[in-house]
Amino acid sequence: MTAFILVSGMFTGTHIWQDTVARLTAAGAEVHTVALTGLDGPRAAAAPRVDLETHIADVLAVIDSVGAAGDRRIVLVGHDYGIHPAVGAADRRAERIERIVHLDSGLPRDGVPALAAVPDQSLRERLAGADGADGTDGVLPPPAHEEWPRWGSTAGVPDAALDRLTALAAPQPLGTLLQPLRLTGAVEPVPTTGVLCTGNGTSIELVQMLVRLGDPALRPLTDPRVTFFELPTGHWPMLSCPAELTDVLLRAAAGEGHRLEPVDDAAGPGHLQPFLMDVPDVPRERHGNVDFYLPDAEEPRPAVVFVHGGPVPADARPTPRDWPGLTGYARCVAGDGAVGVLLDHRLHDLGDYERAAADVAAAVELARADPRVDQDRIALWFFSGGGLITADWLDAPPAWLRCLAATYPVLAPLPNWGLSETRLRPARAVANAGDLPVVLTRVGREMPEIAATVEEFLAAAKDCGADVEVIDVPNGHHGFETIDVTDESRTAVRHALRTVLDHAFGRHAR
Repeated sequence: MTAFILVSGMFTGTHIWQDTVARLTAAGAEVHTVALTGLDGPRAAAAPRVDLETHIADVLAVIDSVGAAGDRRIVLVGHDYGIHPAVGAADRRAERIERIVHLDSGLPRDGVPALAAVPDQSLRERLAGADGADGTDGVLPPPAHEEWPRWGSTAGVPDAALDRLTALAAPQPLGTLLQPLRLTGAVEPVPTTGVLCTGNGTSIELVQMLVRLGDPALRPLTDPRVTFFELPTGHWPMLSCPAELTDVLLRAAAGEGHRLEPVDDAAGPGHLQPFLMDVPDVPRERHGNVDFYLPDAEEPRPAVVFVHGGPVPADARPTPRDWPGLTGYARCVAGDGAVGVLLDHRLHDLGDYERAAADVAAAVELARADPRVDQDRIALWFFSGGGLITADWLDAPPAWLRCLAATYPVLAPLPNWGLSETRLRPARAVANAGDLPVVLTRVGREMPEIAATVEEFLAAAKDCGADVEVIDVPNGHHGFETIDVTDESRTAVRHALRTVLDHAFGRHAR
């Protein structure tokens, strides 16, 4: 028999599992929920010094209470913050755990506190200096009814369920967020399943793309013992789709699920494959974190500044300014008579957008100050996750900015990014773009969560009459310039290059 142990997340208790427990039990499973000290039941009002170790002990007590009969297989499910005490407990009872299910949660790491996984960036910064590593008397107040989306998408949650979630929410002891998780490594061989809630901004395709970027921390996700499922809902599937969640948990217990494709070290990841077109051999100069690709010209020429996406791990090699997809664009621009400018910015984490935006602004000023650049004719071209940075330039476009381009961009923070209060909202900023031409390359096989941000932007642009030209690549994927080497892709790239350069050179009237 399978014994499920369910661990809830921040501010919540065993009550959120009510429907899921009933359905799993009806399917013949044994089910236990973990009452976390300080969050659940009568203990929520007491327990003055609660930390992560307290909650790990709570999970261990339930594991130990489940009989150790040979046919008893424990599947440990952690939702949201609950994955941290779940993994901490599994590390100490690894021989008892058949599988760990990460239910719309992150990847806990040794020495890292649960605070690192909190989606609200401003809250993380505010709490980072708090003293709670040894247990703290402080608590984080639960969200008000309208504040739950800051902690994860509420898509699909019925109004009555959201009302009950709010009414039963408990303050989160700060020590549970601030105390680092300590792991021995014993948990590493335990099979795992990730259940991704696409309405909260994560999908299997997105995880696969991040794995292809070569982050060593994500390589274990390609292990055959790791499986994935998707649920088309927000962050609380036990409230929005308990039947579907129950089915997924039963299938996960049986070892089913999607397995990621490992990176072929011989072939290399997709973003390091050759550019889809032949590119001219032009001179390149390196100035700190900025590269100039120079045309054969004596007089100052327009410049196109290329802004890569991300987040990109800080230790990724090669860095983005040496990725063939980006250098291909820069060389093409230089071959057509403009200066190509390509930079490495510091978007290594979702909390890095402010400094990445500052890096972009500094690169633009560096280019404009170069005597080989016509400082009054600059175009900016953004890719993927760099798309959020377009907001600064759309909101107050300088006179010298002749064009803004975006290729398969992310044009709004995804729900689980914790950036709801940021100024980086292109759909809002486009209302102030005036007559600035915008060239947007849209791929037909975009990840749905990213495609939704593009459609939001285009709707806002239409409402305000912004000058947006859309170039479609119907069969293109995110990063199509190196993975979809087709005539359709080449036509789209040539069209985008020609349009941007026409605006930069003034061949289109504004």
